[in-house]
Amino acid sequence: MGNMDWEQLELNPRIIAAVKKANVKSAREILSLSGPDLQRLTHLSKSDVQHLHTAVAVSYRRHSPVTALQVHRGECPSLEPGHKLSWACPVLDALLRGGVPLSGITELAGESSAGKTQFGLQLCLSVQYPLAYGGLNSGAVYICTEDSFPIKRLRQLITQQARLRPELSQALIRSIRFSDNIYIEHAADLGALQACVSQRVPILLSRGLVRLVVVDSVAALFRSEFQADEGIERARHMLAFAATLHHLSHNYSTPVLCINQVTDVMDGPDPAHCNFGLVDNKVLPALGMAWANQVMVRLMLRRLPGCVGTGEQGGTSAPRRLEVVFAPHLPRASCLCGVWEEGVRGLPNRPRSVTNSVTKRLETTGELGLNDAT
Repeated sequence: MGNMDWEQLELNPRIIAAVKKANVKSAREILSLSGPDLQRLTHLSKSDVQHLHTAVAVSYRRHSPVTALQVHRGECPSLEPGHKLSWACPVLDALLRGGVPLSGITELAGESSAGKTQFGLQLCLSVQYPLAYGGLNSGAVYICTEDSFPIKRLRQLITQQARLRPELSQALIRSIRFSDNIYIEHAADLGALQACVSQRVPILLSRGLVRLVVVDSVAALFRSEFQADEGIERARHMLAFAATLHHLSHNYSTPVLCINQVTDVMDGPDPAHCNFGLVDNKVLPALGMAWANQVMVRLMLRRLPGCVGTGEQGGTSAPRRLEVVFAPHLPRASCLCGVWEEGVRGLPNRPRSVTNSVTKRLETTGELGLNDAT
């Protein structure tokens, strides 16, 4: 809040003259002073000072005010606490109580080939549906830091939307130009990544072109650009990056999905290391506690041996276990899911066609009893 151009405000010239005479130059001074203090400083009446406070506050208001009646009528669903971005799967949405929160960073961690990118691609399509169908009626920006963007897989998912979401009308699905609403960015180093999220992404958000940011993956550049003895410097860059993502998410009510790699768990207890209750896992999300403290929702995806069929659609997939590691609004829970031609689907309760070897393993490890969301 630098020097204020008082003539730009809708104020009586008499009030503006009094403010200038009092040598008040910035909006910060106006908003930091109480009404009586401003009266004494400017010699204006109480009503004049109220008009002055209101005019200055309105000039710095980012969004138009919303009444409680509008929220009650459902006219501003993005402001409702229960509104989330759907995964386009009832089982996955049930696990997360509606889907991905619109505010804060949601992390999806897992080993290579677990299916993390598949989740990111599916969310990029789901966000384009109208609010009534779990979307945000907008596009997505997908930031790649490792591999090239999987354009062939995206095209396949677009052609299979009718199979993934049979409850929606064909006319609605055909009306959405999915590929035109996904903006792809490639960041080869941390400088390019920070420039992307601080310069180009805000332009897309401010124009209403996107309402989802996917980073795939968040660990790649931080791991490659810093040596083991540069932990403090890495943490500094990491916190700056996370702060930018939080700023975008909260200002534009935009979910941020960060796909993360994993690191091997060392044998023996480490008092300085927190495993968040994942005591049986041999891997943990990468980047340590510095990054974990920036994440609001942490999900872990693990690929299991064997194969599982969908039953109605046909085809098989390696079973996966999606687990909620921590979240302020969710209990520790998990569900089984798979990746098929049409996309990611959760398996409600006990899957129908799991091979005998897989069933025996899942029952032994307790995987089938962990579906607390259904």
